[in-house]
Amino acid sequence: MVKNSFISVIPQEREKNCGSVEFQVFGFTDKIRRLTAHLELHKRDFLSQKGLRKILGKRQRLLDYLSKKNRIRYKKLISQLGIRESKTR
Repeated sequence: MVKNSFISVIPQEREKNCGSVEFQVFGFTDKIRRLTAHLELHKRDFLSQKGLRKILGKRQRLLDYLSKKNRIRYKKLISQLGIRESKTR
């Protein structure tokens, strides 16, 4: 049910391309939000913490790639998701 709400945010032309960077970042953000809610209840679940860190890294790498390739799509995506812009290295 939650996944469908994210899919409805994606424009119709992007819905056909499920492998796009935007679609993958939407999926990772959904997983991150669910894991964060889980970890608020279960603070000592260390395996979930490890999984959360791995997903955060994957999302960050995808966002870095998108920011290098197409800055406009990157800005639009982070504004839709309500996440902060990544720090420059």
